Formats: sequence, structure tokens, C-alpha cells
Amino acid sequence: MTKINLREYYPFQKYDNVIEVADEVAEAICESERTEAAYQRRIYRHKAYYSLDRDDGTEYDAVFVSLSPCELYERKITYEQLHAAITQLPDIQAKRIYAHYFMGMSQVSIARAEGVSRKAICVSIAHGLQNLERILKNLFI
Repeated sequence: MTKINLREYYPFQKYDNVIEVADEVAEAICESERTEAAYQRRIYRHKAYYSLDRDDGTEYDAVFVSLSPCELYERKITYEQLHAAITQLPDIQAKRIYAHYFMGMSQVSIARAEGVSRKAICVSIAHGLQNLERILKNLFI
């Protein structure tokens, strides 16, 4: 067990309040502080604190946090499973869900493109999402 002073973490504390926490919690707090300090240094060094729309990549370098190989692999597998589940949907539902969620089209623009009412698109997407949920539940069970 590690002892920490809550006054260091909560500025409204007027008096010392020392408590014992598990070693894992204390390490998580320290890691969080180190990560925040590194982030602040990165912003300062790249001068990203004064401009959010420079085209030289400064903001991207300052705020980009790279994913670990494990996280990248997990994301890839999740996308593959999602796309496999979408291919199991009826063709109309799959096209409408893809257009709405992946291409960012509004339901009105999909309805105009297909020549149907917005309500038909809304109902089709809702049923497609229900089918998608059922397929994914069966996949993971």
C-alpha cells in the first residue's frame, strides 16, 4: 500500500489528507502525471499552443498519440469482423448502412439518390442495425 496526499491532487483541499491506496492505483496516478507532462512538453516544443490550423504538421505531431501494435491489430480484426457482418445483411440494408455510416451521407441524400422516401431509408437502416447486432452477437457468442 502506498500513501498519497490528496492535497497534491485536489487544489481545493486546504489541509493534508493522507490516504493509503493500492500500489497499482498509485502507479496509475504517476503514469497519468508523466503522460500529461510529456504531452505539455510536446505542445510547447512544437509551438502548437498558438495555432490549430498550420499546414506544417505541427499540430498533428503535438497531439498525435500513436497506437501500440496490439491496439492496431485489435482495430484491424474489429473492422474485418464488422465488414464481414455487413456483407451478411441484405444488399439494400448493407448499401444504406454503408452510405450513412461509412460515407457520411444523410438519410435525405440517400433517399434522393434512390428515389424513395426518407422514412423508408430510416426504417431500412434501423432494421439493418438490428440485424447487424444479431449477427455480431452470434459471432461473439
